[in-house]
Amino acid sequence: MPLILVKEDGTGKVDANSYANAADGDAFHDGHFYASAWNAATAPNKEKALVMATRLIDAYYQFHGWKRSNVQGLQWPREAAIDPDRNDLRLSALENNLGPYFEEDRVPKAVIDATCEMAREVLIADRTDAPDGEGVAQLGVAGSVNITFDKKDRQPVISQVAQTMLSKLGTLIRAECGAAKLVRV
Repeated sequence: MPLILVKEDGTGKVDANSYANAADGDAFHDGHFYASAWNAATAPNKEKALVMATRLIDAYYQFHGWKRSNVQGLQWPREAAIDPDRNDLRLSALENNLGPYFEEDRVPKAVIDATCEMAREVLIADRTDAPDGEGVAQLGVAGSVNITFDKKDRQPVISQVAQTMLSKLGTLIRAECGAAKLVRV
Protein backbone atom coordinates (compact mmCIF):
# COMPACT_ATOMS: atom_id res chain seq x y z
CA MET A 1 0.00 0.00 0.00
CA PRO A 2 1.52 3.34 -0.99
CA LEU A 3 2.19 5.97 1.64
CA ILE A 4 -0.25 8.86 1.83
CA LEU A 5 1.32 11.90 3.45
CA VAL A 6 -1.14 13.85 5.61
CA LYS A 7 0.31 17.21 6.64
CA GLU A 8 -0.69 18.64 10.02
CA ASP A 9 -2.26 22.02 9.31
CA GLY A 10 -2.81 23.12 12.90
CA THR A 11 -6.27 21.59 13.33
CA GLY A 12 -5.00 18.51 15.18
CA LYS A 13 -5.73 15.96 12.47
CA VAL A 14 -6.17 12.41 13.73
CA ASP A 15 -4.49 10.98 10.63
CA ALA A 16 -1.63 13.49 10.28
CA ASN A 17 1.74 11.84 9.77
CA SER A 18 3.98 14.78 8.80
CA TYR A 19 4.67 18.37 9.74
CA ALA A 20 5.72 19.18 6.18
CA ASN A 21 4.93 18.14 2.63
CA ALA A 22 7.20 17.89 -0.43
CA ALA A 23 6.46 21.50 -1.41
CA ASP A 24 7.63 22.66 2.05
CA GLY A 25 10.76 20.54 1.65
CA ASP A 26 11.45 21.95 -1.82
CA ALA A 27 11.08 25.52 -0.55
CA PHE A 28 13.31 24.83 2.47
CA HIS A 29 16.01 23.21 0.34
CA ASP A 30 15.99 26.03 -2.23
CA GLY A 31 18.10 27.94 0.27
CA HIS A 32 20.17 24.95 1.37
CA PHE A 33 23.72 24.64 0.08
CA TYR A 34 23.81 20.86 0.65
CA ALA A 35 20.46 19.96 -0.87
CA SER A 36 21.66 17.42 -3.43
CA ALA A 37 20.22 14.38 -1.61
CA TRP A 38 16.84 16.09 -1.36
CA ASN A 39 16.85 17.36 -4.94
CA ALA A 40 17.82 13.92 -6.32
CA ALA A 41 15.02 12.11 -4.45
CA THR A 42 11.76 11.13 -6.09
CA ALA A 43 8.52 12.67 -4.81
CA PRO A 44 7.45 9.41 -3.06
CA ASN A 45 10.84 9.13 -1.34
CA LYS A 46 10.67 12.77 -0.24
CA GLU A 47 7.28 12.05 1.35
CA LYS A 48 8.58 8.91 3.07
CA ALA A 49 11.54 10.87 4.41
CA LEU A 50 9.25 13.63 5.74
CA VAL A 51 7.03 11.08 7.49
CA MET A 52 10.07 9.34 9.01
CA ALA A 53 11.56 12.68 10.08
CA THR A 54 8.27 13.59 11.79
CA ARG A 55 8.21 10.25 13.62
CA LEU A 56 11.75 10.78 14.86
CA ILE A 57 11.09 14.34 16.00
CA ASP A 58 7.94 13.32 17.88
CA ALA A 59 9.73 10.35 19.46
CA TYR A 60 12.84 12.23 20.54
CA TYR A 61 11.35 15.52 21.77
CA GLN A 62 9.26 16.48 24.76
CA PHE A 63 7.82 19.77 23.60
CA HIS A 64 6.68 22.57 25.91
CA GLY A 65 2.97 22.74 26.70
CA TRP A 66 0.64 19.88 25.88
CA LYS A 67 -1.16 18.44 22.88
CA ARG A 68 -4.27 20.42 21.98
CA SER A 69 -6.33 17.25 21.61
CA ASN A 70 -5.97 13.71 22.90
CA VAL A 71 -6.86 12.29 19.49
CA GLN A 72 -4.50 14.28 17.25
CA GLY A 73 -1.94 12.21 15.39
CA LEU A 74 1.17 14.28 16.18
CA GLN A 75 2.67 16.29 19.03
CA TRP A 76 1.74 19.62 17.39
CA PRO A 77 -0.43 21.70 17.60
CA ARG A 78 0.06 22.39 21.30
CA GLU A 79 -1.45 24.53 24.01
CA ALA A 80 0.65 26.65 26.38
CA ALA A 81 3.83 26.05 24.40
CA ILE A 82 5.94 29.06 25.32
CA ASP A 83 7.47 30.95 22.42
CA PRO A 84 10.62 32.57 23.82
CA ASP A 85 10.84 34.93 20.85
CA ARG A 86 7.35 36.41 21.18
CA ASN A 87 7.48 40.14 21.47
CA ASP A 88 4.57 40.15 23.92
CA LEU A 89 6.65 38.39 26.61
CA ARG A 90 7.35 41.84 28.00
CA LEU A 91 3.64 42.59 28.40
CA SER A 92 1.77 41.48 31.47
CA ALA A 93 -0.93 38.86 31.16
CA LEU A 94 -3.56 41.52 31.83
CA GLU A 95 -2.37 43.65 28.91
CA ASN A 96 -2.23 40.78 26.46
CA ASN A 97 -4.79 38.04 26.02
CA LEU A 98 -2.58 36.09 23.59
CA GLY A 99 0.13 35.34 26.12
CA PRO A 100 3.72 34.39 25.35
CA TYR A 101 2.71 31.19 23.55
CA PHE A 102 2.85 29.72 20.08
CA GLU A 103 -0.49 29.93 18.32
CA GLU A 104 -2.54 26.85 19.14
CA ASP A 105 -3.84 26.39 15.60
CA ARG A 106 -0.47 26.28 13.83
CA VAL A 107 2.66 24.22 13.64
CA PRO A 108 5.65 26.50 14.31
CA LYS A 109 7.94 27.20 11.35
CA ALA A 110 10.87 25.79 13.34
CA VAL A 111 9.12 22.40 13.51
CA ILE A 112 8.41 22.44 9.77
CA ASP A 113 11.99 23.46 8.96
CA ALA A 114 13.48 20.86 11.32
CA THR A 115 11.28 18.22 9.68
CA CYS A 116 12.61 19.21 6.25
CA GLU A 117 16.21 19.19 7.53
CA MET A 118 15.76 15.75 9.12
CA ALA A 119 14.09 14.43 5.94
CA ARG A 120 17.24 15.30 4.00
CA GLU A 121 19.35 13.56 6.64
CA VAL A 122 17.10 10.48 6.46
CA LEU A 123 17.56 10.36 2.69
CA ILE A 124 21.35 10.33 3.17
CA ALA A 125 21.57 7.59 5.82
CA ASP A 126 19.53 5.49 8.23
CA ARG A 127 20.04 7.47 11.41
CA THR A 128 18.28 4.82 13.50
CA ASP A 129 20.64 2.00 12.50
CA ALA A 130 23.09 0.64 15.04
CA PRO A 131 26.56 2.08 14.47
CA ASP A 132 29.21 0.01 12.73
CA GLY A 133 31.27 -1.84 15.27
CA GLU A 134 28.61 -1.68 17.96
CA GLY A 135 29.66 -3.93 20.81
CA VAL A 136 33.31 -4.02 19.74
CA ALA A 137 35.49 -2.75 22.57
CA GLN A 138 38.80 -3.61 20.96
CA LEU A 139 39.99 -5.44 17.86
CA GLY A 140 43.58 -6.34 17.25
CA VAL A 141 45.49 -7.97 14.44
CA ALA A 142 48.73 -9.53 15.53
CA GLY A 143 51.54 -7.01 15.39
CA SER A 144 50.08 -4.07 13.50
CA VAL A 145 46.47 -2.91 13.81
CA ASN A 146 44.49 -2.23 16.95
CA ILE A 147 40.97 -0.70 16.74
CA THR A 148 39.02 0.55 19.74
CA PHE A 149 35.56 2.06 19.28
CA ASP A 150 34.23 4.79 21.54
CA LYS A 151 30.65 3.71 22.20
CA LYS A 152 29.70 7.25 23.19
CA ASP A 153 30.88 8.70 19.86
CA ARG A 154 27.90 7.98 17.69
CA GLN A 155 25.88 9.98 15.23
CA PRO A 156 22.73 11.27 16.95
CA VAL A 157 19.37 10.18 15.53
CA ILE A 158 18.24 13.80 15.43
CA SER A 159 20.92 15.79 13.59
CA GLN A 160 22.73 18.59 15.42
CA VAL A 161 21.18 21.14 13.04
CA ALA A 162 17.63 19.88 13.68
CA GLN A 163 18.34 19.79 17.43
CA THR A 164 19.34 23.44 17.29
CA MET A 165 16.24 24.34 15.28
CA LEU A 166 14.04 22.68 17.91
CA SER A 167 15.96 23.77 21.00
CA LYS A 168 13.59 26.62 21.91
CA LEU A 169 10.51 24.40 21.57
CA GLY A 170 11.26 21.57 23.94
CA THR A 171 13.76 19.10 25.31
CA LEU A 172 15.61 16.37 23.45
CA ILE A 173 14.96 13.07 25.20
CA ARG A 174 18.21 11.16 25.65
CA ALA A 175 18.46 7.48 26.49
CA GLU A 176 21.01 8.13 29.21
CA CYS A 177 18.82 10.59 31.08
CA GLY A 178 15.13 10.83 31.79
CA ALA A 179 12.74 13.73 31.52
CA ALA A 180 9.73 14.35 33.65
CA LYS A 181 7.11 17.01 33.21
CA LEU A 182 6.67 19.08 36.34
CA VAL A 183 3.07 20.03 36.99
CA ARG A 184 2.36 22.52 39.76
CA VAL A 185 -1.03 22.45 41.38
